[in-house]
Amino acid sequence: MTGDGRIRMLALLEANYVTGAAKSVLEFVREAAKHQRTPSSTTAIIFRRGPEEVNADLTSACRNIGLPFETITERHVFDFGVLPQLEQAVERLRPSVLWTNGVKSHFLVRWTGLARKVPWVAYHHGYTTTSRRTRCYNQLDRWSLRAASRVVTVCNPFAEELISRGVPAERIRVQGMPIRCFDTVSEENVHSLRASLGLSDDITVFLSVGRLSREKGHEDLLFAFSKLCQREQTPIRLLIAGDGPEEEKLSRLVSELRINDKVNLLGYQNDIQRYYALADIFVLPSHSEGTPNSLLEAMAAGVPVVATAVGGVPEMSNGGTAVLLTPKRDVDGLAAALSRVLHDSELRACLTKSARTVLEKNTPERYFNALNAIFREVIPRQS
Repeated sequence: MTGDGRIRMLALLEANYVTGAAKSVLEFVREAAKHQRTPSSTTAIIFRRGPEEVNADLTSACRNIGLPFETITERHVFDFGVLPQLEQAVERLRPSVLWTNGVKSHFLVRWTGLARKVPWVAYHHGYTTTSRRTRCYNQLDRWSLRAASRVVTVCNPFAEELISRGVPAERIRVQGMPIRCFDTVSEENVHSLRASLGLSDDITVFLSVGRLSREKGHEDLLFAFSKLCQREQTPIRLLIAGDGPEEEKLSRLVSELRINDKVNLLGYQNDIQRYYALADIFVLPSHSEGTPNSLLEAMAAGVPVVATAVGGVPEMSNGGTAVLLTPKRDVDGLAAALSRVLHDSELRACLTKSARTVLEKNTPERYFNALNAIFREVIPRQS
C-alpha cells in the first residue's frame, strides 16, 4: 500500500476488445480517479498474441483514461514464456494486490506461486466453452481459484457453483458489473445509421449484442425470430452485433431459414452506443450468463429487454419487472416473448421504467466502493 493509503493494483487482462471484464476494470479506474487526489494507482497487464494491432481497441481505451499498462507477449497457446514476463512485472511493479479477470490469468498466478507472495483477488465472470484451450483452462480453474485470497463473482448461482468446486465460501464475494449511462445519441446519427442498414422508419428493430459463441444462444434466437417473421405483418428486423467462432454457422442458418432480408450480422462494433439508440427491443438468448454487460447497456439506453432466465439475469430483472424472462433453449417460448413485447407498448414502458431501479444498484460508484473494500480486506494490516 502506498504512503497515503492507496492500493497499488495490478490488473491482468486477457481481452483484445473493451468487453466484459475489461470494461469493469476501466470503470473501476475511472471511478477511482474521482475518489483520490492523485491518479489511480492501478496498472494493467495485457496479454498479446500477434501484432500490436490485435489489442489496439483495449490499449487505446487504457490510454484515454490514463491507465498505465504493460504488455506480455505470447507466441502461441500455452506459451510458458509468459511466466517469467509476469513474474518480472510483479517484481518490478510491487503491487499491493493482484487482480485477475480470466481463467488463464487465474491459472498463471497460481502456477507461478505469485499467490503465495502477493494478496490475490480473482474475479470470476463465468465460463465459456468455445475452444479446447478454453475448456482446459476452465477445468484448471477449480484448482486455481482455491488459492485466491478472495474470489469475486457476478451472481449468486456462480457463487454456489464455486463452492461446489471447492472454493471456501468465506472467501467468496458477489458483486455485479457496473454500468455508466450513455450519452444521448443525436437523431441525425440514428437516422444515418438506419439509412445505412436499409431500415425504413416503420421497421421495429430487435437488437442482440454479444460474442458469437455457442453458449450465447444466437441459434435459438434465429429460429425464434424466423417463427416470428412467419406470422407477423409488422415490419421487423434483427440486428446481431458481435463476432466469434459461431459467425459462419449463424450466417448459414440465416440463409437456410430464408430470413436474409430480415437479419443483419453486424460483426464486432466498437461504437455500440448508436445501435442501442436505434433499437426498439433488446434480446439476450443465452444458455449461460453472469450479469451480462450488454443487458445493463440496453437498460441504460432505455431499451426494453427480453432475456433467458439464466445465471444472474433473474437477479437483474427486479422480480421479473425489468426484464421479460423466458426459459433457455425454448425457441417457442422466446418467439412468444418477442411477439408479446413487440405488440404491448404498456409492457415495454413498464420494463424500461423498472430497469432504472436495477441501474441504481449497478452504478460505477457502488462498484468501486465494493471492490475497494474487498481489496483492502486482503492486504495485511500495518502494525
